Formats: sequence, C-alpha cells, structure tokens
Amino acid sequence: MVIEVIIGSHVNFNSEQLLGSAKSAVSYGANTFMFYTGAPQNTIRKDIDVNLTEEAFTYMKENGIDIKNVICHAPYIINLANKEKEESWNFSISFVKNELTRIKKMNVSYMVLHPGNSLKLDRMTALANIAEALNLILEDDSPMILLETMAGKGTECGINLYELKEILNGVEKKEHVGICLDTCHLNDSGVDIAAFDDYLKEFDECIGIDKIKCVHVNDSKNVIGSHKDRHANIGYGTIGFDNLINVLYNPKLKDVPKILETPWVGDYPPYKLEIDMIKSKKFNPNLEADLKELYK
Repeated sequence: MVIEVIIGSHVNFNSEQLLGSAKSAVSYGANTFMFYTGAPQNTIRKDIDVNLTEEAFTYMKENGIDIKNVICHAPYIINLANKEKEESWNFSISFVKNELTRIKKMNVSYMVLHPGNSLKLDRMTALANIAEALNLILEDDSPMILLETMAGKGTECGINLYELKEILNGVEKKEHVGICLDTCHLNDSGVDIAAFDDYLKEFDECIGIDKIKCVHVNDSKNVIGSHKDRHANIGYGTIGFDNLINVLYNPKLKDVPKILETPWVGDYPPYKLEIDMIKSKKFNPNLEADLKELYK
C-alpha cells in the first residue's frame, strides 16, 4: 500500500494570520501545519481577520492543504489540572473556550492541549480536575481538543495511557476529545518507539486507535524513560530516523496529520529539509551545512 504522508510543521501565526501560516507551510513543502493563535507563552490575542481567513482558504486549496488536517496548539501556560487557585483554573477554562471559538472561525477542527500539571495535588485529583474542566469547556459544536502525551517532566499529567484513559472516562462529550501522540514525549516517558506497533496495539485496547488525531514527530535528545522532554531533529536523536519513518508511514495512522516540532538548527528552520527527508525516506547527515546553503 502506497501511503502519502500528511506532513507539516509548527509555523508562525503572524500579521497575515492563517494566510501567513499557510504560506510558511507551502515554502517548506508541507501539506499541513500547526499554529498557535498567538505567542505560546502568553494569552495575548488579536481578533481573527475574516478577510485574511478567506484568502487563506483559497491559497490552501490552490496548494494542496486541506483545512481538515490543520492543527492549532493551545499555549503552554494553560493548566487545567490544578485548581488550588480557583481563579487561575477558571481563567484557563475561559481562555481555552475562547481559543476554541477563535479556531472555529477558521474552520480548524483540532486544538492540541497539554493536560496540565498537578503541582502539589495528588494525581487522581489532578486528572479529575482536567476532566471537570473539559466538561465546562466543551459544547455540542466545539472543535476537538487533543490531549497530548507528555514526557513526565515535573508534575505533568497525561504521561501514560492509563492517565489519559482516566481523564477520558470523566469527560461527558467524549466525541470532542482525542489524543495527540508526541514521539519525543513517548520516548522520554518510557515508550520504545522501535516497538511502535506494540504501543499502538496497547493504545487501541486501552483507549481506541480512532482517538489518535495528530502525531508530533520529534526525535529526542534523551534516553528512553528520562522524563526530560528535549526535542531533537529527525534522525539526530536517540529514537533514530528509521524508527520515526515507521511512525510516519504506519498504515494504521495514514490519515492522521504528522507535525514536526523539531528545533531550529542555528538560525535556520529545518522543516523543508526534514520534510524532504521524510518524503524520500532518506536520512540527511548534512542537515546543518545544507540549511546554511539553502538560506544563504
């Protein structure tokens, strides 16, 4: 079976908004992309420009990008797991609801969300808080929230299938919640990406493989089970190029968008050359030199 991979990367959401994001994706040779609707470190947001959005739809259609495969990512500072400061927890809920409203205006169907950090709370209470927050956030016409698999750094929640399952069990509108796998996070949490099919089998038995709606494809700078979360460029980490290619072209995930969140190499975004590697299935050992040549 020939699989055409749905591949893109994180791109900026600049003054041209969705249109600018799409232009960046096309320049990298991508057929999808992921964006934040503002800086990931804060909650400052500008209104969505309807005209730019319409221009983006036309541009994407002309360049082979299906809006159904486009992913939004919520900012990192959202924490639905801890409600010791109820005002902060309520703000996170309100902000996520607002982000869903914003991406709905752009016909974007998915928003990736880090489940949150328990901080001083016990794990089960934190997981229950996340489910409770999602029940307050989700409406009948909400885009789907994708809970991201986490590396286990600090007090992160969602670090294994059982925590994700516990959250999902508490959600009322289950059809509006899915999962985003992150290969670096999986590796750092203790999952062997070399045995990815075994993981998918376990995922299907525990949660259901149909819940996987996005995959963040990143190599890792860390050994398996390190709980550190440090991304590496494709083939330049401990997971390895061939193992990541097996994830990217896994027939069970052929319709799932794959998104690169790999680090810049010096001053250069690596995405065009990494996407070239992925499409050709050939590792480029000269990434840094070739990027300097590409962007000189």
